[in-house]
Amino acid sequence: MADSVVVIGLGRFGEAVALELMSAGSDVLGVDSREAPVQRLNGKLTHVVQADATSEDALRQLGVHEAEHVVVGIGDSIESSVLVASILLSFDVAQVWAKAVSDAHGRVLAQLGVHHVIHPEREMGKSVAHLLRARVLNYIELSGGYALVRTNPPAKLVGRPLAEARVKQTYGVTVVAVKGPDDQWQDANGDVVLPADDEILVTGPAHKTERFHARD
Repeated sequence: MADSVVVIGLGRFGEAVALELMSAGSDVLGVDSREAPVQRLNGKLTHVVQADATSEDALRQLGVHEAEHVVVGIGDSIESSVLVASILLSFDVAQVWAKAVSDAHGRVLAQLGVHHVIHPEREMGKSVAHLLRARVLNYIELSGGYALVRTNPPAKLVGRPLAEARVKQTYGVTVVAVKGPDDQWQDANGDVVLPADDEILVTGPAHKTERFHARD
């Protein structure tokens, strides 16, 4: 179990997380109290079990108390979500990720001590808004008000070496990687000269990344 990821609650969110983890090579134990998602994912996950995850005994029998990473995808019952998260924290699970369906739900999970509280709809909405507003190919909001953005270089950087552009000093963000014409990513260094059709990865405070990649 120490090397596996447990996903509790196999609705749309939990199923998507579990299948993505499987495609990335992780071992995944899926747990749901309903028969339908368990049957649907049988053979698609490493293990999938129908069980009541609000029962501490049931989770112990599945070895969840030994897991290092657990995702709580329960969204149809805030009470169940909070109870499962509380049990996991009592197990001293190293990393608990939990889906929140409302701000109040998220606050309760955070107050419990859940390590990562996820608001899927809100985060997707922010990502789409950034895709609409600017030259952004992908946008990920990180903790602490930071963001990671995949975008094309703005006109102010095209044809200039990064060292000359002084991106960090001027714009308060960091270009961490560059994707060239061969579709291969490489670490960005001061000698890189960016043509207009390159993609770059930029990280920094969210409001500064937004100003940096805003349309010219």
